[in-house]
Amino acid sequence: MKATRRTLAEMVIFSALVAAATMVFSVYVPATRGYFNVGEIMVYTSALLMGPAVGAFAGGVGSMIADITLGYTHYAPATLVIKGAEGFIVGYLSRKIVHYPKTAWRVFSSAAAVAVGLLVWTVGANYYSGEVELSLGLPTLSSLQLTFFIPLIFWAIAAALTLLLIILVCFVTDPYIGWTVGIVLAGGVVMVLGYFLYETYLFGLGAALVEVPINIGQVTIGLIVSVPLVRVVSKIIPKNIL
Repeated sequence: MKATRRTLAEMVIFSALVAAATMVFSVYVPATRGYFNVGEIMVYTSALLMGPAVGAFAGGVGSMIADITLGYTHYAPATLVIKGAEGFIVGYLSRKIVHYPKTAWRVFSSAAAVAVGLLVWTVGANYYSGEVELSLGLPTLSSLQLTFFIPLIFWAIAAALTLLLIILVCFVTDPYIGWTVGIVLAGGVVMVLGYFLYETYLFGLGAALVEVPINIGQVTIGLIVSVPLVRVVSKIIPKNIL
């Protein structure tokens, strides 16, 4: 009974954190009446720290609460399922690891570092560079249009730093970091594909394609922030609490 109450408390707490992270910064996407957000940071953090049950509940319920609160109720049912599946997959796989020699894991982690670096560069350079326009606000209200310039060099530096950081961690402290990166990307694929199918059903293929790079951007930010965040939290909080 005590374990059950603790799990329920964890679900409530991390659902609130996911909802808060999702709502703290949102960018309206007119084509799909959806929005860019940074909620993936807490979806992945919850799943990596607490496992599949809390990851699924917090990811699905917390993100759905954000949808309803911000006025994107047409996404709420899909979000419950998609973000819940995303959290479950990341949480489940985080508790599994194949026991290969450390040298093999360092090779895998280095490959994962290259993949993430390329992902940051590809998404950033192709979709978030040059004159970038943001629509801040809710779909039911007039949104604020912001335009600013992001140079390509910004994404080159971001990609290089991300690659180097993962490789550094791989060779200095944790050769298995590539597994963590891989499972987060696996969860991200589920999220991107899930919303693509749902938006294709609601708005058509053209509109759904518009949000694919936006959702990939959410996955990328979630990965870059959550992985080091989890490492820091894991060192601060005793293992018997997590």
